[in-house]
Amino acid sequence: MPEFLAIVETMPPLPWWAWVGFFTFIATMLAIDLGVFQREAHEVELKEALGWCAVWVTLALSFNAVIWFWRGAQPAQEFLAAYIVELCLSVDNVFVFILVFAYFKVPPKYQHRVLFWGIVGAAVMRAVFILVGVSVISHFHWVLYIFGAFLVYTGIKMALPGKDEVDVDPNHYFAVRLFRRFFPVTEKSYGGDFFIKSKETGKLMATPLFIVLIVIETTDLVFAVDSIPAVLAITRDGFIALTSNVFAILGLRSLYFAINGIMKLFRYLKIGLALILTFIGVKMLIEAWVHLSITVSLTVIASVLTASVLASILIPEEKKEK
Repeated sequence: MPEFLAIVETMPPLPWWAWVGFFTFIATMLAIDLGVFQREAHEVELKEALGWCAVWVTLALSFNAVIWFWRGAQPAQEFLAAYIVELCLSVDNVFVFILVFAYFKVPPKYQHRVLFWGIVGAAVMRAVFILVGVSVISHFHWVLYIFGAFLVYTGIKMALPGKDEVDVDPNHYFAVRLFRRFFPVTEKSYGGDFFIKSKETGKLMATPLFIVLIVIETTDLVFAVDSIPAVLAITRDGFIALTSNVFAILGLRSLYFAINGIMKLFRYLKIGLALILTFIGVKMLIEAWVHLSITVSLTVIASVLTASVLASILIPEEKKEK
């Protein structure tokens, strides 16, 4: 309890209804998505995915406009910059999701269900990380330099050529091994169910689909190590950091189904993300001597992302020799 109060003290003096209103809105949208549009398990086509991408981006930008009129230009620009960075970093998550679903041979009509609960869990985890991160920075300002150095390192590492193979074997995940130790798992899948009751023993058992969910949650936890320092480099306002992150995460499901159909448009996005992370890291390291406004940061981020997407479209893809 004292730790939580310390976190709350670092927040800007926002009215309680701002927090309640935001989370009520998010819960309502998720309920509509799962209870109305996704009541029947089905394969999400590209057209539907792009439609939902447009919905979540429109909601985020509308919320951005509310912040502009409510709290001013500076918080609104911070929200937009953080949202764009988090949304683009989410693309890396998408590529991993594609590998995970292919490895486990998850039917397309059940992928949305896994992503729904996986992203709800990811939003909760990131909320905790952001609030703790804001509190830590407010008490120990030197942590910013550690975050900055880490982002520069991550950016350089991301830009270097090399194999981007991701290990999706569930036996290599500590969380999966720990879960299997205490909970029985069936050998075969049972549609879209995460748990079933064994006919032989009457005990509750997890299905392989729940193992897929654990892998999704674990990989997002790893990606949060990059994304949380990045958003805290843009803003130390807990409300802005949290809401921008949540909007980016909630649009991740639609982004997955959309990118799965148009992956070629993002061939050079990784280079763009590497440059952005390096820029943000340097910005944190020189903050005490050189102040770069949020307008400058937003311009750099938008320019790099636009250039990376244009390069992906205009530069022909090299054909691999057989």
